[in-house]
Amino acid sequence: MADAPFFHDASGTVRFSVTVEGKDVSASIGRETLRYHYRTGEEADPLHTFGLHVEEMDAAVRRRLAQGSMESVMLRENDLRGPA
Repeated sequence: MADAPFFHDASGTVRFSVTVEGKDVSASIGRETLRYHYRTGEEADPLHTFGLHVEEMDAAVRRRLAQGSMESVMLRENDLRGPA
């Protein structure tokens, strides 16, 4: 079972894992990436924003892995699909 997502304050990222072929893969996405892509305010909780779009994050990690990325996957804005 994948670990629960959490906000890592020192790095400014939401850290999470995605289960792929029975293995948990570590991933993260930056607070700024979430803010810019989903157009939230500066005071928005990044963990809440992540939770609203968790399926998109999982899919982005799977695409990156399919393209040959190694663990741990750090999502960038261009990994997310289409306009928010």
